[in-house]
Amino acid sequence: MEPVGRGSSCHRGGVQVLVVEDDDSIATPLAIGLEREGFTVHRVATGADALAAEPPDMVLLDLGLPDIDGYEVCRRLRARSDVPIIVVTARGDEVDRVVGLELGADDYLVKPFGIRELVARIRAVSRRSEGRVTAPDKRRLGPVVVDVRTRKVTVDGEDVVLTRKEFDLLALLTEEPGATRTRDEIMETVWDAHWYGPTKTLDVHVAALRRKLGHPELIETVRGVGFRTRDAD
Repeated sequence: MEPVGRGSSCHRGGVQVLVVEDDDSIATPLAIGLEREGFTVHRVATGADALAAEPPDMVLLDLGLPDIDGYEVCRRLRARSDVPIIVVTARGDEVDRVVGLELGADDYLVKPFGIRELVARIRAVSRRSEGRVTAPDKRRLGPVVVDVRTRKVTVDGEDVVLTRKEFDLLALLTEEPGATRTRDEIMETVWDAHWYGPTKTLDVHVAALRRKLGHPELIETVRGVGFRTRDAD
């Protein structure tokens, strides 16, 4: 099976969008609307077909699929690639949003929505994806090594698996150890300047990073402001 990966920029026509939606009454007008906006759309109705699809530039993923839970599809896609994923679902509860983002989704859009809003979200996610840190350097924070070129993290020489958002958050915080990053700055850089989801997702990701790194003291909370990293004593 060929892995799903990121291709050309989502700012140009001909961009390949994979729509994963089992409801024809939603998928058909969605595909027509996107094609009118210049996107090339490939639609599948199951999680299995989504995982087996040709590499797209963007994935629009419904959660209520007939075979594999949409969260699991998101997790598997993120585990093997950086393809941008926007969850498109009727599940609007905060916990659903947080879980989707925790598993690696780049954005979360609740039905019903307009095609213009969707296209704006696609473009915003694309800009963030293209602007991710790619400088070939390594950052050390006590026993933690962050390789921004390969997007790998090790603790005491052992690999640590992070979600895409977790890595982007850690990369931002380690750009300048000791410098405080405000909550607004983090949300704008790692998520989006026009983020509509719950701000609690930042706290969820910080908690996950502390747990996975095994050294919670390396990420400090600056009460009422934001977060900063510091080297181990």
